[in-house]
Amino acid sequence: MPSSQKKYNTLKLTVGLLGSLVNIAYLVTLTLSGLAKSLDQWVNQLTANPYIAFLVFMLVIGSGNAILTFPLSFYSSYILEHRFELSHQTLGSWVREGIKSLSISLVLGVPLALAVFAMLRILSWWWWLGTAALLFFVSILLAQIAPILIFPIFYKFAPLEDPELRSRIERLCAEQGVNVSGIYVFNYSKDTRKANAAFAGLGRTKRILLADTLFNGFTYDEIEAVFAHELGHYVQNHIWKGIAIQTTMTFAGLAVVGVVYSYSLSWIGASSFDTLSALPLLMLWLSLYGLVIVPIGNIISRAFERSADRYALLDSSSSARRREAFISAMRRLAELNLADEAPNPVVEFLLYSHPSISRRISFAESLSKS
Repeated sequence: MPSSQKKYNTLKLTVGLLGSLVNIAYLVTLTLSGLAKSLDQWVNQLTANPYIAFLVFMLVIGSGNAILTFPLSFYSSYILEHRFELSHQTLGSWVREGIKSLSISLVLGVPLALAVFAMLRILSWWWWLGTAALLFFVSILLAQIAPILIFPIFYKFAPLEDPELRSRIERLCAEQGVNVSGIYVFNYSKDTRKANAAFAGLGRTKRILLADTLFNGFTYDEIEAVFAHELGHYVQNHIWKGIAIQTTMTFAGLAVVGVVYSYSLSWIGASSFDTLSALPLLMLWLSLYGLVIVPIGNIISRAFERSADRYALLDSSSSARRREAFISAMRRLAELNLADEAPNPVVEFLLYSHPSISRRISFAESLSKS
């Protein structure tokens, strides 16, 4: 394992964990120092409208968090990527992409935040139930509109023109009775050398997305093997299973957070669920729940990934050739993406959404010997 791959992934994970710790420390400080109460009093002097007061309150604490975490975000997404020669994105382009992301977050996040605040005011103790139901419907909506409304904001998509590759992919889909609205190539190379492929969308918006970087050094067999893995997710209903599992975890998690939040309000002298000064406390509980649930989500994700690998490696009339292509594709992806092929088992268990490259290759090799 080249040291650069280990070093890159160690730094990436470390910065991510530091970002989570900074966020938690910030929320604890707001809650215990009295800053949240002072801000609560100030915004309520500005306006008598509770929803405007909420937006101002969230704008201030959100800006504070952004300022604190910006150095880590800039280091992780720009400096680190350039240091390891994974990105050729200019600083101006990085800023523009950040503005796009922020704009989309505001367009989607502000109405959602207002809806949650309304539930805290109207539903009181049952706010978590309404919030979980809302998040379920929003997740379905986003899964449908993302390929046609959100992704094109960041990348240009063009129909796959390569006749041989298109024929291979269409054949694989036809064998499973899968209908898609199109096969598209997107300009991933504008920012990075990394490669990726995915099924995206639901219903009429489902489509196949291939990064243009896949066409740089990958053979047709390797691209087909990568796509067969993605097809495995679709054929085995991993999208809908994932939504069902995520919905269950959301309802259960928000129920627990709701109970903890209810009992902890008295710790800071808050009188109601929608007290502005109590919101950092609610966000703290949500953040801690998020940290606890990450390993569980990763366990489920890795199970889906192993299942998709098995589909890609076995469900083919030319399984032996597919396995060889899969193994070479995994090695090529590890090289391009600087993936840690053999991470620490504890780190992999807690933080990896995919099995490590070494495990995926070992699985493929074990099938070739069986």
